Amino acid sequence: MAKKFFEKEKRILEEFKDMISDNMTFEQGPIRPPNEATSLLLRFTRNCPWNQCLFCPVYKKRKFSLRTVEEIKRDIQTARDIADDIKALSWQLGYKGEVNDQVVSHILNRGYYSEQYASIAMWLYYGTGACFLQDADNLVMKTSDLVEVLSFLREKFPEITRVTTYSRSRTVFRKSLDSLKKIRQAGLDRIHIGLESGYDPVLKFMKKGVTAAQHIEAGRKVVEAGMELSEYVMPGLGGQKWWREHATGTAKVLNQINPHFIRLRSLRVPRRVPLYEKLTDGTFVMQTDDMLAEEIRVFIENLEGITSTVTSDHIMNLLEEVTGTLPEDKENMLKVIKRYQELPDKDRLIYRVGRRGGTYRSIDDLQRDPVTYKKIENLIRDIESQKGKEGVEEFITEMVDRYV
Repeated sequence: MAKKFFEKEKRILEEFKDMISDNMTFEQGPIRPPNEATSLLLRFTRNCPWNQCLFCPVYKKRKFSLRTVEEIKRDIQTARDIADDIKALSWQLGYKGEVNDQVVSHILNRGYYSEQYASIAMWLYYGTGACFLQDADNLVMKTSDLVEVLSFLREKFPEITRVTTYSRSRTVFRKSLDSLKKIRQAGLDRIHIGLESGYDPVLKFMKKGVTAAQHIEAGRKVVEAGMELSEYVMPGLGGQKWWREHATGTAKVLNQINPHFIRLRSLRVPRRVPLYEKLTDGTFVMQTDDMLAEEIRVFIENLEGITSTVTSDHIMNLLEEVTGTLPEDKENMLKVIKRYQELPDKDRLIYRVGRRGGTYRSIDDLQRDPVTYKKIENLIRDIESQKGKEGVEEFITEMVDRYV
């Protein structure tokens, strides 16, 4: 009986393989926010129109280009065709259109499906209804073009519940409120903006290409247009020279915007980042982890009068538990930082190694698993015996820079 089933299944799959068009693929960009991991990814523009930020490793040596309305529509149609094909495959396999473990497994384990085909399968499997538009700044498109492709997207994918994109404050600043409202009405729900800092000397030094005042106006426009706003903040970007001004200035800007989300993305400077040159010549001095904890404490403490949700949803952040909605969770976030700061020196070091290695997600993990604690303790001792305390710091740096 089982043999007959698998023979039938094999025949169906071979027949379905012949139905798959050679052009069942579409363009996708290199990155998306962590919270868009299960979203449908569609590329509206290529790379970054600014691409000068010293701290950013993405898109360097890649030329920005606009995609035509026809190209984008063709990709949307292809994505729709793939989704329909996958549901048809499900029916042929006897699963009544449900994209379940078995359907996904068939697609992922066969070499004749494109990467994009597999990504659509996973999107249908997770059923988030979310769509993220790549690359770095899609609002640089003409408003009429963006409205046209958004309308087409919503027409072809009525099941989509949220459409999100990256943009720059400088670009949004130049858009009229009326244009932003049209974009919202066409189907864009949320904008991610890399605010990074609200302190002008830091913004200038890092070649961000925007001022604190422009950050404020752009953020307010997005909110007034009816879209959700997610602002990214980069603890550590002020270095040891401007850390306090960076923390307080950034909080001051956010207090005037009141975005829906504030997402922490701590600075890392791997060798391929332009800022690395300034790190090696001493022009820029990074904050240590302990200094960074104090900087984040000052930042959180200075967030006043807003209702934003703060998230620390990235492995580069030392304290993932610094998360919550203001103002009610402010004290809890500050308590997390205080707990870390009050740890004995040995426990702080063990936590840092465990966190940077992806083992720890919470300070509580130190006591939760004594075996892991002992293994990390022994690892630190071995590295110190060979390379000293500096060797441990180098080891931690190497581990966390993998995630950039």
